Amino acid sequence: MKSSFRELLQASFKSQDTEEWLDVHFTRPIGLVFALFWNKLNVHPNAITILSIFLGMGAGYMFYFTDLMHNIMGVLLLMFANFCDSTDGQMARLTGKKTLVGRVLDGFSGDVWFACIYIAISLRLMNENMPYTDVKWGIWIWLLNIVAGLVCHSPQSSLSDYYRQIHLFFLKGKSGSELDNYASQRGVYEQMKKEGNLLGRIFYYNYANYCKSQEHRTPKFQTFFKRWQEQPSEDVRQEFLVGSRPLMAYTNILTFNTRAIVIYITCLLNCPWVYPLFELSVMTCLYIYMHSRHESLCERLTGKLAQ
Repeated sequence: MKSSFRELLQASFKSQDTEEWLDVHFTRPIGLVFALFWNKLNVHPNAITILSIFLGMGAGYMFYFTDLMHNIMGVLLLMFANFCDSTDGQMARLTGKKTLVGRVLDGFSGDVWFACIYIAISLRLMNENMPYTDVKWGIWIWLLNIVAGLVCHSPQSSLSDYYRQIHLFFLKGKSGSELDNYASQRGVYEQMKKEGNLLGRIFYYNYANYCKSQEHRTPKFQTFFKRWQEQPSEDVRQEFLVGSRPLMAYTNILTFNTRAIVIYITCLLNCPWVYPLFELSVMTCLYIYMHSRHESLCERLTGKLAQ
């Protein structure tokens, strides 16, 4: 490639609005180096995503142990898993090898990493005493991590991804976004059903329901988006971007980097029980605020379109 490294780095970003500072200055440059290397070997981005799954699983295993060396190894493995996660996306954007399967696999890989980490923390702590007591965590650490992971973490990441794709749609149009909806994906599923494509049916059934869950949690956006598609307004589009842009910082916090940093610190300090409590408190408050702001923005702009 004749373009300079800086030019390639800029081209590998989704957009300046949706990139986090740590990613721009640390993760993405390293990811691009990996992307250029793997591209020379003609490795498909999906293969790199699969590699990241195994690295993330290895990180989870290392966080099971209480000694410093294993936890440092866990930090390094999770960092390399994240570099691979960044690499596959950057590589796909630079080479045009973007696929829906790759996008879903990318999200699935993060789910596997954190599932392994939640399990490792539970196993690590279940026979340990709760802080400042002589009572063992036992089943309570499992319940705490299940709530933190399934009730808090998973929906937070899902909605954060949805808001990013919405922002990219209004910023760059359909070609610059991966914004999908339940109706269209369900239609693909029904077509797969007619063709007898079992793997395709399983894939699109789950992806359609994933889209449905996002739409179910954003009723005011759904109303606004339908109205805006019926009567597009450039002024309203620009106003939406102005209101949505500050919320991109919250979508970044609620995805990977903040969670990873808290995991690194709490596991290295041998107090991993802090992480699920952080998830239940700080991250949940940020999620509620982000969701409320976005829905309020959409309600206000729907009223403007109705005038």
